[in-house]
Amino acid sequence: MPREIERKFLLRNNDWKGTATGKKYRQGYLSNRPECTVRVRTVGDRAFLAIKGATVGATRLEYEYEIPVGEAQEMLQRLCLPSIIEKTRYVVPHADHTWEIDEFQGENRGLLLAEIELESEDEIFEVPGWIGAEVTEDPRYYNASLAAYPFQKWREPQTPDDPAGTS
Repeated sequence: MPREIERKFLLRNNDWKGTATGKKYRQGYLSNRPECTVRVRTVGDRAFLAIKGATVGATRLEYEYEIPVGEAQEMLQRLCLPSIIEKTRYVVPHADHTWEIDEFQGENRGLLLAEIELESEDEIFEVPGWIGAEVTEDPRYYNASLAAYPFQKWREPQTPDDPAGTS
């Protein structure tokens, strides 16, 4: 059974940018229920359909399939729920792991998130100095949540470690 084990973090600074390479992503949701999301995504000249189960801790079921780009573009335009996610994803290698940093545009402009995929929830990994607070279990930071309730609609940020002003 395919599983995704992923942890999410805010960023302290931009020190990660020196070694990063980025690609443009567009993604939307055909279904956005907590127990099952269905996402369509374009990445350059490729496209994917993903079905994801409910997140428990840092783990969830995930099935992903490559689909024709034209079909993905039509789904994004005609079938997806409102608010398409647009972001640039940067890949940053660090200490035997690959970090993905998402720099959001559009209604989620100003939000930067780092993700690391792991083999197990208790896997030990080195945390780079540019990583800030962990937000893995905060559903506001799930991409499906950001599509429904974009970052620009959150309260004004208070501190770098509390971008939503929740402290």
